Amino acid sequence: MAVLADLDRIYAAIAADGRGIDVLFANAGGGQLLPVEQVSEQYWDATLDANVKGVFFTVQKALPLLNDGASIILTSSTESTTAHAGLSVYSATKSALRTLTRSLANELRARGIRVNAVSPGPIDTPGVDGLAPDPSMVDQFKGALGASVPLGRLGRPEEVAAAVLFLASDQSSFTTGGEIHVDGGLAQFHP
Repeated sequence: MAVLADLDRIYAAIAADGRGIDVLFANAGGGQLLPVEQVSEQYWDATLDANVKGVFFTVQKALPLLNDGASIILTSSTESTTAHAGLSVYSATKSALRTLTRSLANELRARGIRVNAVSPGPIDTPGVDGLAPDPSMVDQFKGALGASVPLGRLGRPEEVAAAVLFLASDQSSFTTGGEIHVDGGLAQFHP
C-alpha cells in the first residue's frame, strides 16, 4: 500500500470499470515486538510506510472514485490506547490512524462519506503467531496473551469481519468518526 504507483494502477483499473467505490476498507498492519533500543531507522520507516502512509494515500487516491455516501473503514488497534512494552512504533502508527479517522470524517462529511475505525485486540492470526519469541513458544505465547484479555481468549478474524461489515453497511448510516473495539474488553480495562 505504501508504493503509490501500485495504488495508481489499482485505481486506474477501478476507474475503467466506471462504477465508483461504495466501501473502502484500508486494512494494513504490521510490526514486531522490539524494545526501543532495538528500533532501527529502517524498521521505523517501514512500519510507518505500511501502517500510516499507505493507508492515508489509499484513501486520498480513492477520493475521486468514492461515491457520495460511501463508507471508509480504517484498521486501528487497541494498541492505539494501550502501552505494551516492545510495541511503541506499532502503537504510534495505530494512534495516528485513530486521529486520521476523525480528521477524515470531518473533511469528507460534505459528501456524506463516513469514516470509521475498527480496533482489534489480539486476534488469532498468523501475525500474532509471529510475535512469539520463538516458533516453539507460539501456543504458550497465545495462551498468555489470551489470558490478558478480559474475556479470557484471543479474538477470531470473523469477529473483526462482523464489525467491518456493520461499518460498511447502511446499519451504521449515522456513525462517522467513530471506533469499534473488537478486543474482548482489553482497551476498556487496560488503558
